[in-house]
Amino acid sequence: MSETNSGSVSRIPIKIRIEKGEEAQGELITFLSPRTVDALIRALPIEGFAALWKEEVYFETPVVMGEEKAKAKVQKGDLAYWPLGKAFCIFYGESQPYSPVNIVGRVTGNLEMFAKVKSGSVIRVERV
Repeated sequence: MSETNSGSVSRIPIKIRIEKGEEAQGELITFLSPRTVDALIRALPIEGFAALWKEEVYFETPVVMGEEKAKAKVQKGDLAYWPLGKAFCIFYGESQPYSPVNIVGRVTGNLEMFAKVKSGSVIRVERV
């Protein structure tokens, strides 16, 4: 992406923590899916049990949203909301989603941590 991070309210810094204490940095980016990002921000902090799909970690959230600018293809490092599973998704590798997702942000640091996540681990997303 070519946008610059000016510290505006359109980019909300978050941290993603795995139960062992490992932590990754990320940001929710409003213009990618404004209604979905707003709903996620209002629900933060969110926590759930990690599930794995190819090179993706995801967990169910209390947020219920439909498709918004949904994409069938994602990039490594994308954060997304999966309407079908009401789930927050972290794409750490080259895999693609099971069905279209609303892209909501990016992992900005420690992306490699997600390759070590075990199914059932507690994962938490919160504002910085």
